[in-house]
Amino acid sequence: MGHVHYISSEYLSLETIETIINEKYTLALSEDAEQRITNCYNYLHQKIKDADRSIYGINTGFGSLYSKKISPADLEQLQRNLMMSHACGTGPEVPAGVVKLMLLLKIQSLAYGHSGVQLQTVKRLIDFYNRDIYPVVFQQGSLGASGDLAPLAHLCLPMIGMGEVHFQGYKLASEHVLEMFSWEPIALKAKEGLALLNGTQFMAAYGVYVLLMAKRLSQQADMVGALSLDAFDGRIEPFNELIHRIRPHKGQLETAANFRELLNGSELIIREKQHVQDPYSFRCIPQVHGASKDAIAYAEQVFLTEINSVTDNPNIFPEEDEIISGGNFHGQPLALAMDFMAIALAELGSISERRTYQLISGQRGLPAFLVAEPGLNSGFMISQYTAASIVSQSKQLCTPASIDSIPSSHNQEDHVSMGANAATKLYQVVHNLERVLAIELLNAAQAIEFRKPEKTSPVLEKLVEDYRISVPFVSTDRILHNDIIKSIDFLRRQKA
Repeated sequence: MGHVHYISSEYLSLETIETIINEKYTLALSEDAEQRITNCYNYLHQKIKDADRSIYGINTGFGSLYSKKISPADLEQLQRNLMMSHACGTGPEVPAGVVKLMLLLKIQSLAYGHSGVQLQTVKRLIDFYNRDIYPVVFQQGSLGASGDLAPLAHLCLPMIGMGEVHFQGYKLASEHVLEMFSWEPIALKAKEGLALLNGTQFMAAYGVYVLLMAKRLSQQADMVGALSLDAFDGRIEPFNELIHRIRPHKGQLETAANFRELLNGSELIIREKQHVQDPYSFRCIPQVHGASKDAIAYAEQVFLTEINSVTDNPNIFPEEDEIISGGNFHGQPLALAMDFMAIALAELGSISERRTYQLISGQRGLPAFLVAEPGLNSGFMISQYTAASIVSQSKQLCTPASIDSIPSSHNQEDHVSMGANAATKLYQVVHNLERVLAIELLNAAQAIEFRKPEKTSPVLEKLVEDYRISVPFVSTDRILHNDIIKSIDFLRRQKA
């Protein structure tokens, strides 16, 4: 058996999540998590037995139906009905990598012992995670408040033998997977459906997925940008620490330092230049890349708080003898952060595309479109078109979702975050950024060849050498689509 990660109340970091996913850890509950879940469940059921008052979502209807009291005999059917009626998702399926994170984050949230679920319910979610059983979840349907109701209903339907799952390359009715493992469907108890459906795990999973990509791509934007700077015969002065010390934004300082390190030892960067200034897409890299780094850091702080939180409703506090209905399911913090992060990532793509344009423009001793015989060969001309097209799409996707709200549930849920739409847009933007950086790398690696025999820095020489194993120099026209795909794969294999 491989590594095991024990779900507990210990702080869950992005680094921990990355390790769990990449090294294929299995999950298990720690003893203290099991105890918290069991204590909360026992407390809730004692409370239901002893009290005859209405407790929202436990012995009442949901949303605007909160005033309808439900008889004790119907409490289990109430939760099952909730699960079925809320499974209203539509549109494309959520990618498996995001579904896996949804399972992990839902397990983590339930393990704090404020949700009133059965121990076996959490263990079934862990079974799904450990056996790579991924429920079929749809991208459309959540308003990002009241939690991600529709997506989470689809995530949890298979526990009760309904809905579909992906398992070992097949899409199957969940009842067949339960049969395979001799698992009985979970009989939902009071409050359980609500605990499973209320929560921000759809938004949070997308956010974590994108953050892990964004942190890598932010570093790679520096690396590829440094190669472009040297290929363009750019100047090192804009990266001088003195400039950034008098405007000390954290990301700006970090970016300038990265470039000084990446270009250390370059023959090209220290040679005498004919031009006194570079275009902004080179000269202002510390300010632009740095601002995006700061935005990513802000989003990371928001998401780290979220994934280490309880986001269902109502919340149960056995030690304080309280069951309190509130709004921890509201996705506003995530929606704002995701809209901000989308803008920050789109800007990294926007400035990258401008550097690509400068490289193909026939300036500073480089051949037009980076081929030896322009005219007969179109060279890299259309790769810039592709980058421009992608960058334009990302700009369109950056219209904020969080500024919209449409009331629902008889105006009981009269302000929602629309964070789920922010999440799916952000996912597209981060993949667009990866494609644009891959195109810049394709162009920068080509351009640097025309500077031989002078060399760039040892770090960047090694980068180009490794890259050339996948993508050879382009001497005459060929299908660049294949090179772009190989460039994306190369970036994914690189440690930033």
